[in-house]
Amino acid sequence: MELRDIEIFLALAEELHFGRTAERLHITPSRVSHVIKKAERRIGAPLFARTSRTVRLTADGERLYRLLRPAYQQIIDGIEEVSDAAREVSGTLTLGTMGPQGWMLDDVLDRFRTRHPGVRLLHRDLNPVDPLTPLQEGEIDVAHLWLPVREPDITVGPITHTSPIVLVMAATHPYADRESVGLEDYGDLTFVAHRSPIPASMEETFQPFRTPSGRLIPRGPTVSTWDDQLKAVGAGEAVIATPAETARFYPRPNLVYVPVRDAPPCRWAFAWHTANATPLVRAFAASTETHF
Repeated sequence: MELRDIEIFLALAEELHFGRTAERLHITPSRVSHVIKKAERRIGAPLFARTSRTVRLTADGERLYRLLRPAYQQIIDGIEEVSDAAREVSGTLTLGTMGPQGWMLDDVLDRFRTRHPGVRLLHRDLNPVDPLTPLQEGEIDVAHLWLPVREPDITVGPITHTSPIVLVMAATHPYADRESVGLEDYGDLTFVAHRSPIPASMEETFQPFRTPSGRLIPRGPTVSTWDDQLKAVGAGEAVIATPAETARFYPRPNLVYVPVRDAPPCRWAFAWHTANATPLVRAFAASTETHF
C-alpha cells in the first residue's frame, strides 16, 4: 500500500463514513471506495463491513488499523521533524477557541510548541454566537470551530474530536428532571435567536429549524454572546443546545444539562482563512494534520 492509501484507510477507520473521510482528505468518496477495494483485494479479506446505513471495521480491519496507525505516525513524524528543522518557522500565531474546547486541545498545541519553539502562540476566546467574523476579518489566524463550515473563503483541517449534544435549561423547566430528550421534543421548546450572522448550517448543528417530523422549532430572545444565552436560559426564557463538555465548565445552581439522545455528535476542526494561509498558518495546519 502506498502512503496515501494508508492515510485513506486510517481516516475511514476513524470516521466510519465514506463522505466524511473524503471531506477530511479533500478527495472524492469514489476515490476512498477504490482505495479500500484495492487494499481488500491485496490483503484477501474484507476490511470494512458495509450496509446502506453503516460502516464498521471487520476483525481484520481492526488488526490492520492497530498495526498501521503507529507506523504511519512514525513516518509522518520523521518527515515533519526534518521539514520543521529546515523551515525554522517563527512569529506569533493567534488561535481562537471556545471555552472548554481550548482545554481539550492541549495535546496538539503542546506538539506544535515542541516542533516550533520559536512561535509565540496567543489564545483568544471565540464568541459561539459569532464564530466566523474574527477569522474572516483577520483578527485571528486559526479558529477551532464546530462543523460544518461551508464558507468558500475558509479552509477546514482534520477533525480534532466529537462532542455529544446536551440541552441547557433552567432548573425549574418542565423538562429539567428528564433523563434525556429527543430532537422531536425541540418542537415543544423555545431556543434563543442569534443577532449575529452565524451561517444557518452551523446553527442547525445545535439548533435545527425543524424537528424530524417537520414541526417548526420556536425561537425566543435574541442573544449576542454566550453570557446572554446563559442568562436567557437561567431566566426560563429559552433553552440552548451545547457540547456536553460545557456542563463541566459552566455548572450553575439554576441550570441543568439534559442529554439529547438522538442528536448526531458535534464535530470540531481547525480552520483558517484561505487567503491568509501564511507559512506560520501552514506550519500549524501541517502539525495538526499529522496529529489526527
